[in-house]
Amino acid sequence: MVVEILSTIAVAGGAWLATSLRVVKQYERGLVYRFGRVRATIREPGLALLIPFADRLQKVNMQIITMPIPAQDGITRDNVSVRVDAVVYFKVVDPVLAAVNVQDYRSAVGQVAQTSLRSIIGKSELDDLLSNRERLNEGLELMIDNPALDWGIHIDRVEIKDVALPESMKRSMSRQAEAERERRARVISADGELQASYKLSQAAATMADTPAAMQLRLLETVVQVSAEKNSTLVLPFPVELLRFLDANTPKKETPKKETPEDNGQVAPAPREPDDAAPGLVSGKDG
Repeated sequence: MVVEILSTIAVAGGAWLATSLRVVKQYERGLVYRFGRVRATIREPGLALLIPFADRLQKVNMQIITMPIPAQDGITRDNVSVRVDAVVYFKVVDPVLAAVNVQDYRSAVGQVAQTSLRSIIGKSELDDLLSNRERLNEGLELMIDNPALDWGIHIDRVEIKDVALPESMKRSMSRQAEAERERRARVISADGELQASYKLSQAAATMADTPAAMQLRLLETVVQVSAEKNSTLVLPFPVELLRFLDANTPKKETPKKETPEDNGQVAPAPREPDDAAPGLVSGKDG
């Protein structure tokens, strides 16, 4: 009889321990509800002793949670239709607020993130979404973090992952980039031509002062052309050499034509026409 009583007490004690002991993991914190009221003391990782039928333990995960934000369609401030998706990283810093103030903090953070992302799209221009994402990430983080503080949630960071553009906008941007590269190429080429013209003008002035420099430049050009192993070589004749030969060549005297005065004869004077022929005048009168 005594053995049966002892065994019954042992079984009851084991059952009591089984219902009163809980294990809280390292990345969790335990909230104890005693008759429906949350206790101020938070149970740390390890064994947690509860009062059977009076206490209830709720475990809250304290790890950083990665939540993707579904892609949101919107129109930017410069009237471009885009589709943007992002990801938010957050964690629970106050388990009591996260368990009491909001029913499902994961769903609440997700809804606030989607609304904030659509708001950021409407306030930003397309160039900011494509090139200035760091500032947009900071603004999006502040917009999500403001209501999350009352829920005991801390937003660690928010990142915009991808910005999807319509195909027509992609073609327009590619044409714009191509035109910009073409403009830069033309400006660089024109700048090179301008600098080359200055150098050529200086070289021309130097060669004008020293005529032998032109001959040396001509010989250098011939050497460069001959190095290409061409079958035909056209050698220009220097104009300065032609001028030198023309200046030093003696001119021949042209023979003088003889005139009648040189032979001692006098040239007859030209005959003047008569005033009128007699026969023609009588015939006219008759």
